[in-house]
Amino acid sequence: MRVPLLLCRLVFFLITFVSWKSISDDWITKKQKGYTLMYTAADQQEITAYQQLLDLGVNTVEAFFNAPFKKEFDVYVHPNRHSMDSSWQKDWKMPDFTSQCWMVASGVANRLDMIAPGRWDKEACEHSYTDTQKTQQLIAHELVHVYHGQINASPDFSNTEGIDWFVEGLAAYASGQCDTSRMMAVRNAVSAHTQPARLDSFWTGNLKYGLSGSVVMYIDKKYGRNTLKELLPFSKKAELLLRLHTSETELIAGWKKFILNR
Repeated sequence: MRVPLLLCRLVFFLITFVSWKSISDDWITKKQKGYTLMYTAADQQEITAYQQLLDLGVNTVEAFFNAPFKKEFDVYVHPNRHSMDSSWQKDWKMPDFTSQCWMVASGVANRLDMIAPGRWDKEACEHSYTDTQKTQQLIAHELVHVYHGQINASPDFSNTEGIDWFVEGLAAYASGQCDTSRMMAVRNAVSAHTQPARLDSFWTGNLKYGLSGSVVMYIDKKYGRNTLKELLPFSKKAELLLRLHTSETELIAGWKKFILNR
């Protein structure tokens, strides 16, 4: 006996709805100042510690820019990598996407997704929750992306041109990730003349955080924090350079001198 098509569609809808609702109901919502925290029962015991990391990160970002976030945003604390990947597959419309082991978080204008930090040792490589300073800096790094995205012409940075070094360098610099060891590695590269010749290549290789972050540091020191903030809306390298009244060659030359004279 054939089941009527309408009944089949109804059954499919109910199954889909129930499945979606059960997944949706897994998230516990906690309203915070400036953001909404979403997590599952698996992280109930640790959520206060995660909230403190987020709050300190928000304070770090707002202190750096001397201004609050423009809009409220959501924070999803995923219980595992599969949960985070599923969200990214949906948001990015990439059903086959699988994150690399070092990827533990991502921030855009309206949300921050991260694997629960307490599971980084198990779910990720290159990150350890017990390294409290680096954990805090990484979360601040992603929150800089949220702040930047709320001002940038491309809120999720998907429609940008030649500014990867600025987007990531800003997050590295403002979060405190441009530490002594990274800056020393950059100085060694400049001394050996092995640094990239073009800005487009700064966000590549093992030194990408130090290289990109140090260029943003140079802009901040040379042009001032207010000018640095004026660059946040731009989505193209040409716009950024025009605002600084400089060329790419001149910017890199000045950055080299800055690095060698620090």
